[in-house]
Amino acid sequence: MNIVLLEPEIPYNAGAIGRTCLATGATLHLIRPLGFDISERAVRRAGLDYWKHVDVCDYDDYESFLNANENMGEMFYATTKALHSYTDVNYSPNCYIIFGKESAGIPEEILVKNRDKCIRIPMLDEMRSLNLSVSAGIVLYEALRQNGFPGLSGAGKLHHLEWVPNL
Repeated sequence: MNIVLLEPEIPYNAGAIGRTCLATGATLHLIRPLGFDISERAVRRAGLDYWKHVDVCDYDDYESFLNANENMGEMFYATTKALHSYTDVNYSPNCYIIFGKESAGIPEEILVKNRDKCIRIPMLDEMRSLNLSVSAGIVLYEALRQNGFPGLSGAGKLHHLEWVPNL
């Protein structure tokens, strides 16, 4: 699975999405310009000790991203303006789920060229949008669910006690 952030602006969102990608084995793609610094020094200063383990690819612009990934997998574009819900589509294990920048989303020029690949998370009409990191988690986990949560573990262990079988 692949999560793509097109010109993300808020470092905390990118950090939370990076952690979700690390937890799920997804690759994080960052398309410049970025609203923050991802140098090793900046990441260390921000306390993102897990960032070095995140599979991150970055690109100078959207065209560079497309050229590098043109035959890699199906692309879905998350937008509040989509005709299809995120649960209406079938995600392949190597798909790309693209999210736009927090202040403006994905440019409409891109959306209209990919009408049938645009997806939305249903919400009340009064809401402008959900937080970017929340949206990425919702859609990524639906894509993983559809594929049987590949490589992800089942029940976790308790810290001090053990799960008691039902009697």
